[in-house]
Amino acid sequence: MEIVYGIAVEVLKRVASFADEKISLAWGMKDDLKQLEETMSTLETVLLDAEEQQQENKEIEVWLRRLKNVFLDAWDVLDEYECELLRREVVKTHGSIGRKVRRFFSHSNPLAFSFSIANQIMAIRQKLDNVAKDRSNFHLKEHHQDARQVRREMTSSFVRPSEVIGRESDKDKIVKLLMQKDNNNSISVIPIIGVGGLGKTALAKLVYNDGRVANEFDAKLWVCVQQDFNVTEVTREILISSISATNTVHQSLKQAGDVSNLSVDQLQLFLRSILKDKKVLLVLDDVWNEDRGKWNEVRDLLSAVCAMGSKVIVTTRNTQVASIMGTTRTHHLECLSEEDSLSLFFKYAFVDEQEAARFPKLRDIGKQIVQKCGGLPLALKTLGSVLCSKTDEAEWIYVRDSEIWELRREQNDPILAALKLSYSTMSPSLKQCFAYCSLIPKNIQSGNLDMTRIWMALGIIQSRNEKMELESIGKLHFKELCGRSFFQYLDDAEQQFNLIQDFEMHDLVHDLATSIIRHEFAEISSNTKTAPNERVRHLRIFLMDGHDQSIVMILQKLQKVRSIFFVNKKGEEPNIEESFLSTCISRLKYLRLFFLSNFSFEVLPSSIGTLKHLRYLNLSGNRKIKKQPNSICKLQSLQTLYLHGCSELEELPRDIRNLVSLRTLYITTKETYFSENGIGCLRSLQFLFITECRNLRSLPQDMRCCTTLRTLVVDECEQLELASGRDEVINNQLSLQTLMIYKLPQTTALPQWLQCAADTLQLMVVQDCCKLAALPKWLPNLTTLETLAIVDCPNLSSLPDGMERLTSLTRLEIGGCDALEERCKRDIGEDWPKIAHVPHCLIGFESDEDH
Repeated sequence: MEIVYGIAVEVLKRVASFADEKISLAWGMKDDLKQLEETMSTLETVLLDAEEQQQENKEIEVWLRRLKNVFLDAWDVLDEYECELLRREVVKTHGSIGRKVRRFFSHSNPLAFSFSIANQIMAIRQKLDNVAKDRSNFHLKEHHQDARQVRREMTSSFVRPSEVIGRESDKDKIVKLLMQKDNNNSISVIPIIGVGGLGKTALAKLVYNDGRVANEFDAKLWVCVQQDFNVTEVTREILISSISATNTVHQSLKQAGDVSNLSVDQLQLFLRSILKDKKVLLVLDDVWNEDRGKWNEVRDLLSAVCAMGSKVIVTTRNTQVASIMGTTRTHHLECLSEEDSLSLFFKYAFVDEQEAARFPKLRDIGKQIVQKCGGLPLALKTLGSVLCSKTDEAEWIYVRDSEIWELRREQNDPILAALKLSYSTMSPSLKQCFAYCSLIPKNIQSGNLDMTRIWMALGIIQSRNEKMELESIGKLHFKELCGRSFFQYLDDAEQQFNLIQDFEMHDLVHDLATSIIRHEFAEISSNTKTAPNERVRHLRIFLMDGHDQSIVMILQKLQKVRSIFFVNKKGEEPNIEESFLSTCISRLKYLRLFFLSNFSFEVLPSSIGTLKHLRYLNLSGNRKIKKQPNSICKLQSLQTLYLHGCSELEELPRDIRNLVSLRTLYITTKETYFSENGIGCLRSLQFLFITECRNLRSLPQDMRCCTTLRTLVVDECEQLELASGRDEVINNQLSLQTLMIYKLPQTTALPQWLQCAADTLQLMVVQDCCKLAALPKWLPNLTTLETLAIVDCPNLSSLPDGMERLTSLTRLEIGGCDALEERCKRDIGEDWPKIAHVPHCLIGFESDEDH
């Protein structure tokens, strides 16, 4: 399946903008742009019909692929011109970075640069004309995007264990097996076997959270197993889960990240120290491994570490896995009954029983749809979610009678058909967002904010109006995908006050997303024998070491790559040589997204500054890098920069203010003071996360002038005093909406300049600030504040007067503050009258939801 319409819309918008702008264009360039715009406009009207027909007509699919490549080439050329205009603007404002003129931009001859772009546009126009000629072969109909409004907001797809339908009997059977006494010393294994989408993981969660199980075992561990089964990695994940489950942190494991550096012997040693004499329940989710030797290693380790009576639950699609594990207690999960299938489908298709009763015809059509889903929960949830916003019978009939049901990959594959049906009803922009979620590797937890930033970097989020931020649009797209049951929020989503919500994708959903961009995407490693097609735009590189010449040879043949995700194959933090990075950078001039998290290298090549298209750079978790080259500040298009976890980073780049497009910045440095004319001068900055800056003593003075900032998070800065230095109120109107401060033991007061966000601040969290003795008197002036959390601040003893003016405050949490909790006790506390108007008060974490 090719997705072209969304790309065409974005490129056409850019072409039209360039054709109309009064900018310095080379002779003949305007004519080519106008002709390009006309051809694209003509093609745009038939693309939706072509995308629908490609399932049955492979010639159309090939034509769409050719067309997409031309559109993407045009996008690259137009983007190059935009980057140059932006660079010239920065040079005019701040001066040039570096002494040498970059030939890449042809500074010395702007006219030559303009003519070069003109020639490229002319070549693209000719390519597009050639591809457009074949349109007449397919008799495509003009078909414009459906602009109908949904009737109600899509609901979240996160399902708590209590909401799983039709699995009570299965749960009881497995719990009964877990309660049985064993007559031998070996670890008992209970595999749950079933096809993909049947609900094996959901059933395992039901069992895992059952009260009877909690009473039976001393510790419960949950590990999601990678398809490429690695004993060391599984052991590491078991250890991390053990630390979390038992709240045990060995002196040598003060930070969970340290686990990544341990050898196999060290992992096993720590595991023994934590789980010794404990009866353990371990869930290994999604096991594919058929290597008996590897399983024996894991089983022998568990037998040596855990107490007698410990058990393992394994979810798998493979009956051979159960045989290898040497168990006779296999639980084969069956499809849902017709009654349970109807219940599950209608639960997602209708808001409640009353609504279902109002639409009896839809119920009848729904019953016919349910029959085609074969009792598979994933198919039922997905299609139910698709129809949740629909009351038009025709839309239900379309799902029931769609030809997609006949396009099954295998004889019995209703899940794939259901997923494709749900996908086919998406808007073009949402289709792109979904497809590119496959760039995140399977079984890797990610956050909704980070996914949004990836979409932004790839240019696939389109602004609906000037007032709506791209991040907000991405959040809406993400919520809609959750509403369609393509994503699932994880259990801890609400614990971070909805700032970052981790999610996961079912394997089959990930497979569908991957299939959509299969011609754009490739995975390579040192074992790759054949280089991918030269038109590949997205790469996932599995790196065993940092100087892999075979990967270098492959990269030399790929000129169009837009994104690279480096994946740590060893489960450690391998070192990467500067020469390898330099080669990667030199070959990939159109790179927009560079993901290099949890790798180690001491030097980032200065050539990073040549990646003028780069929007997203993730270098987090690098514990060796000491300095960023100042050339990184030449990346005027950069939107997202991750430097958190870079514990040896000595300072931020000198000219960081030149990153005029930077919207998100995560930083960890060893600096004592941030330089002035730096972070505070970033004109587009919206999200700033300062974490683990152990030496930092104050925030820069110009921070209070950062009028675009929406979210500020400061965490684990041991020397930081937020209100240090000149702390006067400024005249600037701030846009800050979220403030979170954690683990600041030297902070005694909140800064005065926060008053300038009185009309915008909605969420404030203050936690682990042991010297904070009083909240500011101006706190009641924050009239837009909706959520306030004060946790583990033992010196706070009262709330300021006037709290009753916080009429927008709907949630107040106070915990770990003994004196303050005493004064805020309901009805009897001295400060209770100040907060009696707040609907939801959690004082001492005892909820007062009825208030």
